[in-house]
Amino acid sequence: MKRPAWKKRDRPLLLSLPLFCKTVFAMRIDNDPKLDFDDVLIRPKRSEAPTRSSVDLHRRYRFLNSEQTWAGIPLVASNMDSIGTMQMARSLGPEMMTCLHKYHSADDLIAFFSDETARGHAFLTVGIKDQDLEKLRRVASRTKLSFLCVDAANGYTKFFVDRVKAMRETHPDVTIMAGNVATPEMVQELLISGAADIVKVGIGPGSVCTTRIMTGVGYPQLSAIIECADAAHGLRGHVCADGGCRTPGDIVKAFAANADFVMLGGLLAGHDECGGQWVDPENRQAGMRFYGMSSRTAVEKYAGGVRDYRACEGKEIVVDYKGPVRETLREITGGIRSACAYVGAASLKDLSKCTTFVLCQRTHNTVFGV
Repeated sequence: MKRPAWKKRDRPLLLSLPLFCKTVFAMRIDNDPKLDFDDVLIRPKRSEAPTRSSVDLHRRYRFLNSEQTWAGIPLVASNMDSIGTMQMARSLGPEMMTCLHKYHSADDLIAFFSDETARGHAFLTVGIKDQDLEKLRRVASRTKLSFLCVDAANGYTKFFVDRVKAMRETHPDVTIMAGNVATPEMVQELLISGAADIVKVGIGPGSVCTTRIMTGVGYPQLSAIIECADAAHGLRGHVCADGGCRTPGDIVKAFAANADFVMLGGLLAGHDECGGQWVDPENRQAGMRFYGMSSRTAVEKYAGGVRDYRACEGKEIVVDYKGPVRETLREITGGIRSACAYVGAASLKDLSKCTTFVLCQRTHNTVFGV
């Protein structure tokens, strides 16, 4: 008896069903609102408010795996090559931190970290290539290190976690900051499996980063900080908000969202302490070239050019000359103090406890383009 056509198709359809389901249902949409700095304001509160001058901006931390302690104002200069300079570290220290960029020579790093004061407020930054590990080994063999930043654009790979873990095993007493990531499960992975102390949070929010444009990948920075800080603090770890801060108010929002440290790049560009190339070396008023570390400029400078398999994920701009960095830092810390006074926080530590974020469609008046 001839089998009906529909019965003949039963078996092939059933065999293909798992593949069909995998194709259709692999993608998902997270409908929960995710917020950036522009989406919120902080609601002022009636309180026994302190004066701005009495607000304490110092924090004291004990780190999860190194068990070291650190005290100071938790602002960190970025490890971009024009920002993370030794001159910047000397200007920000000892109260604030600097991540030295990873292109300093081993000899220069040895000389810098031989100064005991410098060790207390500067991170040695390395990547995850074999030559980075060799540089770390050479520097560590000649001087004592307190802080290490393991830096990669994509902190989600097993290789990255394994490299962080390997550095922990060889440097058990060093405070390790690792990143970048933007979601809580990877924060937990780096703190537990990687044995990091601080996780750097931010995928694509930087002023000269084009990762979100080139790849479509990222996470709104305010929500990333809130969610990642919650995950880290449950394990007694810490997070550093990296990228997206264009104004002192954005820095305030990052701390209010429970960031332990806030890293600054573009806000510190254009100062005397920067290592960037000036448009006119004889006249700094012409501005400074400032570029992302995945830009064509950086890739050609440090990696011998753009490979066939990758795209550039950064851009180059010119920033105005701003003079000594101390004046900008005074503006930033002044804004933080004022914010604490508005919500009744006697210290930076209390800011997140006193914060209520208000959703909004416009945070400030832009009639004059600011």
